[in-house]
Amino acid sequence: MIRYQYAAVDGIRIFYREAGNKNAPPILLLHGFPTSSHMFRNLIPALADDYRVIAPDLPGFGFSDAPERSSFSYTFENIARLIGKFTEAIGLDTFALYIFDYGAPVGLRLALSHPERVTAIVSQNGNAYEEGLSEGWNPIQRYWKQPTPENRAALREFLKPEATKWQYVHGVPDERLVAPEAYALDSALLARAGNDEIQLDLFLDYASNVRLYPKFQEYFRTKRPPLLAVWGDKDPFFLPPGAEAFKRDNPNAEVYLFDTGHFALETHHAEIAARIRKFLSSKLRVHAVAG
Repeated sequence: MIRYQYAAVDGIRIFYREAGNKNAPPILLLHGFPTSSHMFRNLIPALADDYRVIAPDLPGFGFSDAPERSSFSYTFENIARLIGKFTEAIGLDTFALYIFDYGAPVGLRLALSHPERVTAIVSQNGNAYEEGLSEGWNPIQRYWKQPTPENRAALREFLKPEATKWQYVHGVPDERLVAPEAYALDSALLARAGNDEIQLDLFLDYASNVRLYPKFQEYFRTKRPPLLAVWGDKDPFFLPPGAEAFKRDNPNAEVYLFDTGHFALETHHAEIAARIRKFLSSKLRVHAVAG
């Protein structure tokens, strides 16, 4: 059974989904743009018999609060700080990370700050290498270099419903496997008043993540966290070389590519869950917990 609940962190309500026994090894699932914890609706029950699975909505996304930009700075550093406090608020001392898209720089910041808390990392199209960035990033990179009103306005194309649907279906062998409510929900939440400016702020701040890539890579090299990469190989934004690069810094990393797009869980949640279970069972001590 998935439980839907809120935690208060610095006066901000963070919505999260949770399943599994509280005494089981925890997995923290971190979503990306433009989605929410809803993207994990199929993965959570596939893992919850052996793990405590927690999936929060980042501030400004899903059903979490979206505080005004005047009172909350929408940077990845600030979001990571808030999610770090969220883990403390719900009693997570250590946890495995599942990082996707925006969830990668958020989760990897947590790992840099407290490497002792991270037991393993599963990266599903969660990039940490420049070779993983496709040409799809060109308009956003142009905004990083020249943050003009014109370049900011050009990025509004990424916020339209047709762009959101395209992210879900591009590279998918059969569009009929993608639930339409997934991109419909994302589009509806993006359309909330003021959310467009929040997303444009985050597009600009994504440059801070790329600047941190060397530190993320040093973390993989020196701390050697158990690492599994499960990647949709038709992703228009994060290319397969970004997955293979993990093995350069962590030779024990496991990398698996799937014939699908950016939102790989939409079409391959069963296969990805099986890989995660096999990976974590060999890396973490899994207790059989009744109830």
